[in-house]
Amino acid sequence: MAELSRPDLDYRLKQQKILSEFGVEALRADDLGRLLQRATELCAEGMSAQFCKALEYKPGQDTLLVIAGVGWGPNVVGHALVGADLASPAGYALKTGQPVISNHLENERRFRTPQLMADHGVRRALNVLIRNREGDFGVLEVDDTREGQFDETDIAFMQGFANLLGGAIERQRSEARLQAALDRQELLTREMSHRVKNSLATVAGLLSLQARTTESQQARDALADARSRVEAVAQVHDQLWRQPDLAAVELSGFLDSLCEKLRESAPGHAITCAAPAMPIPADLAIPLGLFVNELVTNAVKYAYPGAHGPVRVEAVPAGEGKVRLSVSDDGVGLPEGFDTAAARRSLGMRVIHGLARQLGGDLAVSGTKGARFALTLDLAAP
Repeated sequence: MAELSRPDLDYRLKQQKILSEFGVEALRADDLGRLLQRATELCAEGMSAQFCKALEYKPGQDTLLVIAGVGWGPNVVGHALVGADLASPAGYALKTGQPVISNHLENERRFRTPQLMADHGVRRALNVLIRNREGDFGVLEVDDTREGQFDETDIAFMQGFANLLGGAIERQRSEARLQAALDRQELLTREMSHRVKNSLATVAGLLSLQARTTESQQARDALADARSRVEAVAQVHDQLWRQPDLAAVELSGFLDSLCEKLRESAPGHAITCAAPAMPIPADLAIPLGLFVNELVTNAVKYAYPGAHGPVRVEAVPAGEGKVRLSVSDDGVGLPEGFDTAAARRSLGMRVIHGLARQLGGDLAVSGTKGARFALTLDLAAP
């Protein structure tokens, strides 16, 4: 095999350098149009050619659309069409699946010179197929008006570009399909949460109606408590479907909204909320909302007999990955010798302790001056 002269060696080394650098761009690219345009610019540079274009196959019309290019006149890129049949160099490459070199288009008998190339005075062309596992995307082509020779080594350079483009196109299309599927799943999840919220609101309305038609005060109270719990879950779902991130809930806004709803049902009581702006896992939102709802409702009922007073909902960081959530009041406090274990016989305390276990938190109770329930949560815990 004949050795390459120094100019030829420098030319081939330049091509390899360009191809290597483009490989990095192709792996990182997230904009197909920009990547195709960059490929045509680098191919023209590496081949020392006046023109280069990327053509996308349009099966419905059996044509090739120029979607990127360099050296062409106005209204070519994005508009010009080339026949995809065997009568054009690009079509010949597409239909045969083989690279095509023509160094003398005026003498070609395999195909005609497309009008686009004739208008620009093109005399020689090299075409390679852009393909991947999904099929044939189109053709990458370099053209020139000057005398010269494209050869087999140039095919290797151009095919390298085409292969990188084919892989990048496949990856981007797969990512687009995956993102579309994720977007649809997110939409369905939001819609489901919205419908659950509406269904729960209907259940709460039915419980309220049942309470009004029940003569027993004890039954009315029990129904009112049940309605409050259902409304709390509905409120959480209302917030979940509005969140920008379905996997997390912003704690400050979440508690603010919940306390606002509780204030509406307890006029006269100063229910305040203070919490940092921090994300919590969405799967904690419902038990956390129920926990706060239960404690605030209890404080409204029992802390200030025959009167009104403040009820505070607070959340503070409690070490790395932890938060301490508390509900407190300045009322009569807990009974002397209050035993949380014995108190669990009541439904309310069973609910509170059950939710604390579900949240995986440590519950601390104090009640000498008012009552305070504090739950320490490890947000990083599985």
